[in-house]
Amino acid sequence: MSDPLLSVRDLSVVFDVRPQGAWPWTPSRKLHAVSGLSIDLQAGETLGLVGESGSGKSTLARAIIGTVPTTSGDILYQGKSLISMSPQERRRHRRDVQMVFQDPLAALNPRMTVGDIIAEPLVTHEPGTSRAEVKRRVGELMERVGLLPNLINRYPHEFSGGQCQRIGIARALILNPKLLVCDEPVSALDVSVQAQVVNLLKEIQSDMGLSMIFIAHDLSVVKHISDRIVVMYLGRPMEVGPAKAVTRTPTHPYTQALISSVPIPDPKAERARARPVLEGDLPSPLSPPSGCVFRTRCPKAQDVCAKARPVMEKSGQGQWAACPFHG
Repeated sequence: MSDPLLSVRDLSVVFDVRPQGAWPWTPSRKLHAVSGLSIDLQAGETLGLVGESGSGKSTLARAIIGTVPTTSGDILYQGKSLISMSPQERRRHRRDVQMVFQDPLAALNPRMTVGDIIAEPLVTHEPGTSRAEVKRRVGELMERVGLLPNLINRYPHEFSGGQCQRIGIARALILNPKLLVCDEPVSALDVSVQAQVVNLLKEIQSDMGLSMIFIAHDLSVVKHISDRIVVMYLGRPMEVGPAKAVTRTPTHPYTQALISSVPIPDPKAERARARPVLEGDLPSPLSPPSGCVFRTRCPKAQDVCAKARPVMEKSGQGQWAACPFHG
């Protein structure tokens, strides 16, 4: 296997949090958003990140693109550390790594036309490009994402949510990036529009040979677009493996609970299947449980789970799970 395009090595992101209205001398607390996470992404691969709100998915995405400072660990892009890059090197790196955001309308400047929004990265990174060339490339991309080029002078508020997300995708593609980070790009859209945007991303990924990190809550969406899936819980990976294996034969208790929450279209099969239900709420990242962070809600938890953090071990068909009682 070739060297990965992106490697995350034992990454941790910890924020200092002070209670609202506290005195300036009040000691801050540590919020563990991501803790000791390691993943690889191959060129041309789509990696899905799944987990509940507060599991650290978006923080990981922002650490990869450089908008969130890391506490420890390293992020390697084509074998080069992003954390130790100079400002000039990081500027060049930003051409290769682009992001599609969760809220399509909030991600677009309401005072700029669609044409200017899509062209902004190109004008910033290639200031010598002629206006005619910029307009040509913007028009081509608008057609590629399913927008009519004659809408180039309209403003974001004149478009639907799905159309705004297409504009965001076009803006992310204008520099021909190698990696696209999609932070819950369909969660704010209607179900029918979600399918259209996911299929569009799959087509673009295939045509351009992009690598992609796709973040979502819905496993049914993630398995449709991903080659591999990472299941996260409270900033740590619970299970990693091929998308089909993780969704069909999950081995970690948390993954099994997530899969059981996805409805089956057959009413008889839906009523007949076992449905493990998670008890309690997600613990606070300000005071995560000792040992296995999932143990407070795990039906298989034992005394040993509170003593040591479980290591990832082979658990199935190419899967790895952070649980000694997997299966």
